[in-house]
Amino acid sequence: MFAYLHYRHSVYSVPVMPRFRILVSIALTASLAVSACGGSSDDTLVVYSGRSLELVGTLIEQFESETGITVEVRDGDSTELAATLLLEGDNSPADVFLAQDPASLGTAAGMFEQLPSDLLSLVPERFSDTDGRWVGISGRARTLVYNADLVDEADLPASIDDLTDPRWADRLGIAPTNSSFHAFVAAMILTKGEEATLAWLEAVAANNPVDYPKNSPIVAAADAGEVHVGLVNHYYLFRLIAEQGESSAANYFLPAGDAGSLVMPSGAGILAGSDSEDAARQFIEFMLSRTAQEHFASETFEYPLVPGVAADPRLPAIESIATPDISLSELAGALDRATDLIAEAGLL
Repeated sequence: MFAYLHYRHSVYSVPVMPRFRILVSIALTASLAVSACGGSSDDTLVVYSGRSLELVGTLIEQFESETGITVEVRDGDSTELAATLLLEGDNSPADVFLAQDPASLGTAAGMFEQLPSDLLSLVPERFSDTDGRWVGISGRARTLVYNADLVDEADLPASIDDLTDPRWADRLGIAPTNSSFHAFVAAMILTKGEEATLAWLEAVAANNPVDYPKNSPIVAAADAGEVHVGLVNHYYLFRLIAEQGESSAANYFLPAGDAGSLVMPSGAGILAGSDSEDAARQFIEFMLSRTAQEHFASETFEYPLVPGVAADPRLPAIESIATPDISLSELAGALDRATDLIAEAGLL
């Protein structure tokens, strides 16, 4: 079984400061611990994983079994790991950065080698870095989860702008400290501008939303009727249903094509300083294989990104989701400002 070093730190003790800048100082301690473990050899691959091992651990074990390559996994929050990579620089022992969102990948993209075209061509161009430094592996759509016993679908908002209406006061669940929410706000900055984004955040704050630490408790709260609607990634509802059976909650894909329906890929890049470049490419190729893509579709309920692999039949086709017209490679540049605005609006 792959080796596993876990480090995860609380980053919310200074809530008014931008999250990434907090993480730069936090990551220094983690960096020293990680660097002490040494780099990889030709038959060992060090993967910094911002993806939970609950989601990818089985695939990593299968990769080891099929290739004979030993994988050393160091997991944590994707944004924290990106900060760690920047601090470690050329001394990083990492060979691969596997992240849950394009903003985290973009933060560290300057440290990645350019991926070969045959690897990049496996997924639609919009789900990879414009400079070819990282490639998408699985897709997660932003959605509005709602309690179908308490809210008629016909009464749901057409866009995120409608969530500022006072009728949603005390009824909306959000996760303002979660990296997916930060990426969502970064996408809003790219589409609406900073002034309009801050106005939206302040209007949502005035509606007294219910705060949660991450997506899964929002879905559970919607299922229990504690909130009527919540901003989440789509697959958490399917995981809840897989665990408990039927649910009172349902997903609603906002039709307006704004940041509320952003499709964000998880993805991976190879560190330019890797001593195990061939193994690193094999790892990403495996994550884009039919075996892995079918795992994402059936076990984690994400969208497979390789054409020809079917998503869960309960999901709308990924091509049918109205998404904002932005480059995912630009999210990293707006991430710190997104955190600033969330704090300025009083949501952190």
